[in-house]
Amino acid sequence: MRSTRRDRSRPGGQGGQPRTPIPSEIKVLIGAAFVIAIGFGLISPVLPAYARTFDVGVAAASVVVSAFAFFRLVFAPAGGALVARLGERPVYLTGLLVVAASSLATAFAQSYWQLLVFRGLGGLGSTMFTVSAMALLVRLAPPSIRGRVSSAYASSFLVGGMLGPVLGGLLASFGLRLPFIVYAGALVVAVVVVGTRLSGARLRPAADQPQRPPMLVGEALDHPAYRAALASGFANGWCNFGVRVAVLPQFAITVYDRPWVAGAALGVAAVGTALTLQVAGRIADTVGRRPLVITGLAVTALGFGLLGLAGDLVVLLVLSAVSGLGAGLVNPGQQAAVADVVGNDRSGGKVLAAFQMAQDSGAIVGPILVGVIADQAGFGWALATTALVSLVALLPWLGATETLPATAEADQG
Repeated sequence: MRSTRRDRSRPGGQGGQPRTPIPSEIKVLIGAAFVIAIGFGLISPVLPAYARTFDVGVAAASVVVSAFAFFRLVFAPAGGALVARLGERPVYLTGLLVVAASSLATAFAQSYWQLLVFRGLGGLGSTMFTVSAMALLVRLAPPSIRGRVSSAYASSFLVGGMLGPVLGGLLASFGLRLPFIVYAGALVVAVVVVGTRLSGARLRPAADQPQRPPMLVGEALDHPAYRAALASGFANGWCNFGVRVAVLPQFAITVYDRPWVAGAALGVAAVGTALTLQVAGRIADTVGRRPLVITGLAVTALGFGLLGLAGDLVVLLVLSAVSGLGAGLVNPGQQAAVADVVGNDRSGGKVLAAFQMAQDSGAIVGPILVGVIADQAGFGWALATTALVSLVALLPWLGATETLPATAEADQG
């Protein structure tokens, strides 16, 4: 049985059969993700400085940054409902246009409050295209390569996010408003390309075939793997989208008092994630989603748990890379598992939105609570708490069923 399971779960089979290629429509989405990530990176390093030009303090400038994430979180249920009602493609394109309009309006804001509103509205559009992009990937990705697709999509976002701040810093030398204008233009280009290339993609059953109703969150919650994915999504948001970005740079400065160390710690973590993503997707499609997520959460906990003990630069950078490696393992496995639960024969906008909310919640709550702990008890306890969150999220996966389609069929046989 073990050898049969391995043969059936391997994409493209064995015996010299070709591996299933990534569909061209998904390649278009991956390319668009790269453009979107570069654009987001363009504005991330200049937004706080731009907010300060309106004669506000550090706290007010930070609120502008947080407003985007806050609006993403509160609008996620509506975004999922829109996908279920209107379809993935129109919601995706509309979301990109909303973010483009928000970015352009931000560039021409005349007051702090205008800036805050315009930037917050961009969070609404971001939720629309994020949830619908996940839904498109679920619809278009063959079940046997969902891990590879998740890895390729995440890698595109990661590399774009690494290049964006560099380009943004260069553009900012010509004025703090310019990166926002360039970002808006890049999004319009992405809308044209995606709208054209996906116009013929079939996302629904043919008219003469029965159409299944959209999956509801309550139905998904009956599946242990989805409940486990919500837990790991929250932990992933807490550790890798929240604490790594907001707290790790500050801790790096305390270890080695040089400004460049903060960027170096983030850089090696990103490199660790990027390198791991190249193989994690294939592992998810052969070995399974569950072992990959369990290993990733354990590695994440190890990296963050030991970071608080780092006393020199080399140890700091090595452990930063380890935490990045954990993130690269977690993402493909959990996203492929959610896609397996939804399936590509029905809409799952609300289910995907709930998963996205779990990640966003962790990214918002994590840095705040960890920051309080760091102020009161030090970075060691703060990072140990982050490791504990990752370990707790591992527990539901221990009892979850494997969702890799071939493995599930073999188990039933």
